[in-house]
Formats: sequence, structure tokens, C-alpha cells
Amino acid sequence: MAVTPEHSCSSETPVPQATDPAARGSASDPGASERNFAAVERPCTQPSCRQQQLDYNQLRERFQRTTNALASAAHDLKTPLAILNGYVELLQSEKLGGVNERQHEILRDMRSNGQRLQHFIEDFLNFSILETAETRMRYEVGNMNTCLSEVCRLWSPRFEERGLALYFLANDKVPEFSFDKPKVERVVSNLLENASKFTPHGGTVWLHVEPYLWDRRNGSKGVFATERRHRPLTQPNSIKISVSDTGPGIPPEYQIEVFDDFFRLPDSEKRTEGMGLGLPIARRLVLNMNGKIWVESEPGSGSKFAFILPLKPAANTAVKGKTP
Repeated sequence: MAVTPEHSCSSETPVPQATDPAARGSASDPGASERNFAAVERPCTQPSCRQQQLDYNQLRERFQRTTNALASAAHDLKTPLAILNGYVELLQSEKLGGVNERQHEILRDMRSNGQRLQHFIEDFLNFSILETAETRMRYEVGNMNTCLSEVCRLWSPRFEERGLALYFLANDKVPEFSFDKPKVERVVSNLLENASKFTPHGGTVWLHVEPYLWDRRNGSKGVFATERRHRPLTQPNSIKISVSDTGPGIPPEYQIEVFDDFFRLPDSEKRTEGMGLGLPIARRLVLNMNGKIWVESEPGSGSKFAFILPLKPAANTAVKGKTP
């Protein structure tokens, strides 16, 4: 395992946007179809349309009630599970008496499974909050290199346990800007966890950050795209964070579905653990930060999950600190 020094500089330059799926609004952007549909949707006054809308509203309300009920049940499980995990750790410490090797092995299994269950509960609680409640963004001027370095340090032991190499190259070309640090950390953690699950023993995972020139107009059509007042962008207006791995890759037909709730690749259901919520949670958080997330992958050649965030947060979000 290796994590490079925090201020090691990467000499890579921003990738031209014409070939990037995030820039052109292709199918690799999981939210593109939703936004395009919303843009062309028109009110319908036909009785059949009104009935469909009523059915949709009832289904939506039922879904929210079910999600709230499950979230409440998951929340109620947190306290007894924390108590059980605490007792297991106490027994492992042998403060209550000696424990033989066989008992140590059982306690290790109990602690491992308790931590897995706790992780599932936390994932579902986060998912239910993002699904049913308004997410408040708290922006504060910070250093993205420092943020990612901290995340990398926390994940290093997990990668070492799995026999994986984790590399992070800090990039001093990335300026300080306003971002929601806890939410960025959660997105990157989810991507690193996903990479650690699917990368085989002895594999490598790279975490990378760079300035990025994000031209949002590339997806627009019509005369407005060619108006004279539209000046080409010359300076990076966002940052791009990516997590690449040497895993088996993702078939093209699943590269949009991997961001769907509870989705798991058919051939991974028995080989990996999880509820299929890591990527959907990451997607929701990135969209809430006015960014985009996508995956680039070919079977047998690994996967690269990337997301971009604007250097200036949206005007309707609460900003703490001074925006550069």
C-alpha cells in the first residue's frame, strides 16, 4: 500500500471536453435522461393523464411511508447493535478474564459481522434521508487535496487487509474553493469501498484530482448554442475527482444501472457484500452539489468512476466562508 505525499504534484492537464461523457450529457450521465424528460414534459388535462398522475402520487406516498418505516426500524436497531459490538470488544480486550484462541476466533467473527450489519444500517439510513428529506448543503472554503488525503489515510488499513495498493496523487493546481467536505468525503469513500470490493487481491486503486473545464453548453441544441455572446471557456471552472481500479470492469449494458437503487451486478451477488446503495447514495450527493458522476469501463480493463464539482456553488445554497 502506498499513499503519496499530500502535495505531490500531478502534471496532467484537463482533458478536452468534447470526448467526455459528462460534458456532452451522454447516457453515461445517470441523471441526463431524467432531466431531459423533465424539460420536455407538458401538462396534460386528459382524464387518463389525471388518473395516471393520481396513481403516481399514491404510489409515491406509499413508497415514502415504506421508506420511513424501514428507516425507523433501522434506527431502532442501531442502539442494541452498538451495545452488542461494545460487549464483543470488551471480551476481546480480556478485561473480564482470559479468552482462549478458539474464543478469540469466535469473537473476531462476531465483531466482523456486527460491523457489517452496522454498515448496512448506516447505508440505509443515509439513503432514506436523501430520498425523503431535503438535503442541506454546508459549503466552506477548503483544500481538496487535504480532504482527499484524509479519506485515503482512513481507507489505507482496509486496502492493506485486502492486499490492495492505494495511490493518491495530490495536485497543487487545484485551487481552494467552497465545497461540502463531509459529503465529498462520503462520495469518495463510497467509490473507494466499491473499488475495494471488486478489485482482486494484488490489484491497484488510484485516487486522482485535477482542475476541469466543464462546458455545460455542450449538451444544448438550437440557435442559442451558437450565439455570439457565448464565449468559449478558457479557465477551469470545476474539479474532477476519479477512482480507478484494476477490477473486472463493468459491461456497457450495466453502466447506467449501477447507479440505480439496490442494483447489483448479476455475477457479483454471491461474491460481494452490500445492499447496492453505495453508488446511488454517491449519485444523489453529487447531484445535490450541482455536479455530475459517471463511470468509464470495459470488461477486463477495470473501471473508472469520476465526478465533477463546480468551483462556485449554486446561488441558492448556504455558503460558509468566502468563495474564491
